[in-house]
Amino acid sequence: MLAVASLSMSAMAQDDPTEKYSVSTNSFWSNWFIQTNLNWSSYTVGTHGLFAAPFQKFPMGTDEKEACQHGFTAPSLSIAVGKWFTPGLGLRTKANVGWMGKAFDSDVPMLVSVNEQVMFNFHNLFGGYDESRVWNFIPYVGAGLAHTFSTPSGVSKAGTYTFSAGLLNTFKISKKVALNLELAYMNYGKEIYPGAAQGGIMPKHRLNQLSIEVGATFNLGKGTWNKTPDVEAIKALSQGQIDALNAQLTDAQTENARLKDMLANQQKEVAQATAVATKTVTKVVAAPVSVFFNIGKSKVASKKDLQNVADLAKVAKDNNSKIVVTGYADSKTGSASYNQKLSEKRAQVVADELVKLGVNRDNIEVVAAGGVTTLSPISYNRRATVEIK
Repeated sequence: MLAVASLSMSAMAQDDPTEKYSVSTNSFWSNWFIQTNLNWSSYTVGTHGLFAAPFQKFPMGTDEKEACQHGFTAPSLSIAVGKWFTPGLGLRTKANVGWMGKAFDSDVPMLVSVNEQVMFNFHNLFGGYDESRVWNFIPYVGAGLAHTFSTPSGVSKAGTYTFSAGLLNTFKISKKVALNLELAYMNYGKEIYPGAAQGGIMPKHRLNQLSIEVGATFNLGKGTWNKTPDVEAIKALSQGQIDALNAQLTDAQTENARLKDMLANQQKEVAQATAVATKTVTKVVAAPVSVFFNIGKSKVASKKDLQNVADLAKVAKDNNSKIVVTGYADSKTGSASYNQKLSEKRAQVVADELVKLGVNRDNIEVVAAGGVTTLSPISYNRRATVEIK
């Protein structure tokens, strides 16, 4: 069992990294399953080691003394019903029917056990839940009851408590079906196996059972888990973007005030030049104004951005200046053709606002720049700029 565990954990460490995220709890009827396995079991009798007779033939023969001293191997059948409560923790009820060998008075004692087991999906616990994962490594432990239902003549039936543990490997075929490969161990707590007659008395012995099981798992109902968004991370990201935009808006307003002062000085110079009959051509210089949009949207995210547009529109009208409106999208979201259309819509929305502010549409040039990575973080590229030509 330790060798199989080491091999399984080594292989699991070589899996591709899987994104870890929270999952929502499904309804009571979700994530149920049924398992059926065919088993080949090695039974050891009394205090003999677990591998005392792993290669005995079945049926073993009629040498009762040999059976009591060494043990035997035999086939068995198991069926289990269980449910996963989280991607990493589940419960199952497993029933096992075994035939202990033709060793006593031509009878074939039948041993039935039922165990309740706690399962731990190591891949999901340590590697994160991944719906597309093919192989899952699942150790388990449990306890239950066992009883013999067919015994040699003169020997009463017997029952006992049991302890079980094992390593379950499942290999996904589809959403509903997976193959099982399981190594299982069971300890029978009390004497239950009939031994060789000694002075007319047939004693009983304790058993240990080691099984290799092959079968299938059938998922019932919904067998996957829903991803739960990380609300706090989303809030933190949104607040960070808002703070960055507010800082940029403050810088733009400061620059706008400086340009207003510069424009006022230029107007004074023009008035003075006119007074001395000197004709001067004034070129208006203004920094571009940005209007920001939410991801995938062509609606202005904040009406505060339009205040800066209004100030620039007034300057353009007073000087009959041409205005260039350029729309952008971030290149990380959507295809190139989609971003091209989105940037054009954003530029057109801002151009319409300029017309509402009294700017002649003939003086407005609309440019669609498509998806770009000019600014960092990438969300700052979801904008349209307005500047005097």
